[in-house]
Amino acid sequence: MVSPGCRRESISFSLISHPGQPDTMPAVSLEKAKAVLSEFTLVQKKTSFDTLEVGYENYTKFINEFWTAKQRQANSIHEISYRACYKPQLPRFFIDIFTKSGDVVYDPFAGRGTTLIEAALMGRTIVSNDVNPLSQLLTEPRLNVPTLDQIEERLDEIRTVESRADIDLSMFYHKDTESEIVSLREQLDNSSHVDNWIRMVATNRLTGHSAGFFSGYTLPPNQAASQKSQITINERLGITPAYKNTKEIILKKSKSLQRNLNPRIIKQLRDIGLSAIFSSRDARTTPHIPNESVDLIVTSPPFLNIVRYADDNWLRCWFNSIDVSMVERKIALCRTVESWSDMIGNVFDELYRITVPGGWVAFEVGEVNNGKIKLDEYVVPLGLESGFGCAGIMVNSQNFTKTSNIWGVDNMKTGTNTNRIVLLNKPK
Repeated sequence: MVSPGCRRESISFSLISHPGQPDTMPAVSLEKAKAVLSEFTLVQKKTSFDTLEVGYENYTKFINEFWTAKQRQANSIHEISYRACYKPQLPRFFIDIFTKSGDVVYDPFAGRGTTLIEAALMGRTIVSNDVNPLSQLLTEPRLNVPTLDQIEERLDEIRTVESRADIDLSMFYHKDTESEIVSLREQLDNSSHVDNWIRMVATNRLTGHSAGFFSGYTLPPNQAASQKSQITINERLGITPAYKNTKEIILKKSKSLQRNLNPRIIKQLRDIGLSAIFSSRDARTTPHIPNESVDLIVTSPPFLNIVRYADDNWLRCWFNSIDVSMVERKIALCRTVESWSDMIGNVFDELYRITVPGGWVAFEVGEVNNGKIKLDEYVVPLGLESGFGCAGIMVNSQNFTKTSNIWGVDNMKTGTNTNRIVLLNKPK
């Protein structure tokens, strides 16, 4: 078996370092950002306002539908499922306002890579980090897109050997489907961009609730139920996993992912990918990123005591030979506001170090515990303590969107129902 590994962390950063000339600095000032948010209008809905008091200062809350279902659809290349991810329109909003072509966009909690892929589509240089190596495996292949003919040819080369996985997967897969999955796992080569694409798509198709997934019926589609839970689902519905043709499913999903691409976009993604930086570090300690080298950070950290990312991704980690227990140890799962704030404060210290003077941070959080804890109210003082200025808090007023709804979590009690983005600026 060929195990995928992280790379590029040692690549020179010369392409994204800033010499300090005025024309390399973001053009939007703190005052201009406030004006843009105040004047924002979408489908005749005007911005409303509230305030957050921190110390002796008041910070404006800008309330509107900043990214909604009424906006245009995002590029199909984004359609890789991942739990608790946000819409591509969210990072696009900030990339468009605060950066220009070639500027550096960073996500320290990259997840499925929404910020990075959107930045690449917009011609920005990208830097990605996530403690789970799965993030790179889901993101990087979309920067080097193979043709459908290449994918089909490679799938035809992979010989299916009758075999079972080294863990019990009988509750998810027909035995012949399982053999195909094991054969893919053992024969895909991480040195090939075609193989990496196939691995990404296969990872995305492992479990779900429709014919487009390898598994029998299981929910939700963007996380794996436990083996015990899946047995319960099968018994309740009176079903056994039917055979699924994995190669046909991979080809179909690949075609869907590429439906909005053209040669120009594919070339741009590939060019951006050549200088992209990927790492799997703790976001509080990223010494490989130089001081004052990042123009914009758009990210969403692990929310307080909501999502167990390692548990959700245990099957995906198995398929990619990632030690899920190692991932679990590295992910900061904070169960109190105090511990979460301590972690985020250290993250902000690191973000301040790497952000260019005049650069921006869009930090997306939500409210938890039946709305009693609004995490933005904790984020603002933490950002200020690290040296940032605050342009305000954007509150996306549309509830129960794909942006905010989390499968398997009661959003009215423990989950989050809104996007709340703290917008921070590093003084020049």
